[in-house]
Parts: sequence; structure tokens; C-alpha cells
Amino acid sequence: MKHPTLFITHRSERQQQSVLAAAPPELAIVMRRDPSRAEILHLVPEMEFLISERSGEIDAEMIAAGRNLKLIQRLGAQTWDIDRLAARRAGVPVCRLPLPTCQLVAEHMILQMLGTAKRVRELMQIVAAAHDWGVSPRRCTEDYYVANWSKRENLVNLRHSTIGILGFGEIGAELAQRLHPFDCTVLYNKRTRLPAKAEAELALTYATRDDLLRQSDFVCSLLPLLPETEQMMNAAFFAAMKPGALFVHCGAGAVVDESALMDALRTGHIAGAALDTFTFEPMRPEDPLLEFARDPMRNLILTPSIAAGTFKTVGVPRAGDYANIVAVLEGKPLHERVA
Repeated sequence: MKHPTLFITHRSERQQQSVLAAAPPELAIVMRRDPSRAEILHLVPEMEFLISERSGEIDAEMIAAGRNLKLIQRLGAQTWDIDRLAARRAGVPVCRLPLPTCQLVAEHMILQMLGTAKRVRELMQIVAAAHDWGVSPRRCTEDYYVANWSKRENLVNLRHSTIGILGFGEIGAELAQRLHPFDCTVLYNKRTRLPAKAEAELALTYATRDDLLRQSDFVCSLLPLLPETEQMMNAAFFAAMKPGALFVHCGAGAVVDESALMDALRTGHIAGAALDTFTFEPMRPEDPLLEFARDPMRNLILTPSIAAGTFKTVGVPRAGDYANIVAVLEGKPLHERVA
């Protein structure tokens, strides 16, 4: 007999198939993409396991309806939208599973932010150019060194900056946590505002998109590609950004109007940008963005859709998604249990 399992996801068909291919043979999985509340309430009474990918409310009524539930598994680190108290009362364990790919993307955004803030491509070019700096080189000692011998004046700090995150989900939460040591003010914008408890836990402040663009020293884009977001970051978007701000993007490809971005960099309205995804992938050899980026003084960093890691990293089968279900079936301890 197979164990009925409801898998709730926001992910595309291709990603759903990857998950299903990794499922243990003991499970009979019902996969639903963005189901309605009524559909969940209809399906959950027959289920032994409930898997929720990244987000989606699982409230007391749903938990009570799941009279046969043995486990609620959240794929992601955030569990604020699961009623853990109701789960405890019902005797249903709740576990989370921090996602390595989300953590890697958050790390990459820190790289993008620091790389543009410190104008790393420009600095590498300056060192390689071997200019006459007006000071004769001498061997350094503990008493002799020449600080900032290239006399740079256009570098900024990540510390104490205002960071705006557009498209706040699992990656945004991982990024916000990594910004805490920099003492940043973190603003965020998403379609559905987080509850106050989650905002306090992550030290976030909700802002409208216009306010976020106006106030942020760094704008971090994590938006998915939807009909309403395609090429959304256009000339009006960049014009609304704070003058001299920096733009970094690890969201979906085709969200950024790359011509508008180049114009904003060319005029100096924004001071730098870093992109990991593009309108065309792989990038076309004749892509204007590539030609623009060949000048290191543009402070434009392009990386080849590598934020989530190498193929070895992202190609790992998703059997780990089911590890706690297997543990329940085998009577073993659960990992990352939160209720």
C-alpha cells in the first residue's frame, strides 16, 4: 500500500517533474500548483503527508482536516505561515528544510553588492594598467605602506546601507539574515505583506515599490518571470531609483529591460549593476550588454546564471525533500523539526 502525499508547490512543470522523479516508491503523490484553500481542504483528509514548498498558509482548519497526517514538511527555512501551535495540539510534527540553492543565491547577491560597491572590476583594471602613481615603489614594512595609492574616491560601503529587496521569498529571507552583520536597514516588497511576527524576526520593514526605490542604496531584484513582471525593470523603474544607487539581480531572466539598464549606467543615474540572469540565455555573442560590459569602468558585473551553484550543485536529485517522510516510515528521528 502506498502512502498518500499532498505536495503543494509554486514551481513550474519542469521543476515538478524533477521532484516527482526523486520520490520514494512508497509514496502516492498528488501534486498541486498554487491550489485554492478549498482544494487543500478537500484533499488533505485522505493524506498521510503534506509537503509545502517554500510558502503557503497551512492553518488550524487545514491541520484539523488532515486527520491522517503524520508529518507536515516545509521545503524551505520559513515556517511563519504554518500554525505550529495547532500542529502541536494535533500531534502532527512540522519540519523545515533549508534549501541549499536559496542559500547559494543569497551568497551570490552579497558578492554582487560588494563587487559593485567596491567597483572591483575598475580596481582590477587600475592595478593591471601599471600607471605611474607619482610615488616610487618601495618594499612594505610594518612602518611603510601606501594606502589608496590609486586615490579612489567613488567606493561605497555595504555597512549601514539601506537595502531594498524586491520579490521577497525564501532567497530574500536568506539574504536578509546575511545582511544582519552589516547593520543594514532592510526594506522589502512583495505582493502579500508578511505578518508582523515574521518582519520582526527577520528585521524587515515593508515598503511600497516606489518608496523602496527612492530610499534604497542597493536594490536587490529577486522577482520571478510572470506576464506582469516581464521587462518590468524599464526606464521608469531605473529613473525612480535613488541617484547613485546600485542594482543587483538574481531573479528570473527577461525581467530586466537591459537597454534601459545600460542607459541608467551610461548617464550615471545609477552607479553600478550586477546581473546573473538575462533576457536571452546563453547570452548572444552580439548582445549589446556584453559590449557595454567590456569597459570595466562601467561597474557592470555579469555572471553566467551561476548564483545557485554549479551543475554538480543544482543537479543533485531532490531525494532529500522526502528524507523526513522516509524517517517517519522507518521510525527514525526527524531533522529540522520545529513543532
